[in-house]
Amino acid sequence: MKTINVTELKAHLSKYLRMASRGSRIVVKDRDEPIAQLGPPQAEALSWRERLAQDGRLRLGTQDWRKLEIVRLDRRVDIQASLRAVREDPSEVRRR
Repeated sequence: MKTINVTELKAHLSKYLRMASRGSRIVVKDRDEPIAQLGPPQAEALSWRERLAQDGRLRLGTQDWRKLEIVRLDRRVDIQASLRAVREDPSEVRRR
């Protein structure tokens, strides 16, 4: 991956665009801070999850949600009583 400054990019824009169209990735810096990246277009668009993960703003989980199975409990649960217990004492959740 090649790194160049903004002034170099402005002076030789067509050269760097040709390099990018041939598959090279070029990082453009302004005062030693990366501000842009030139390169060939991606084959397919990334989903929002993949884009956030690529930026380091999201860590993808490992659960395959398509394989999730919902299993019936062998006893009845009084939902209202459970909710009341949690509202009264939130540590109740840990005890059950």
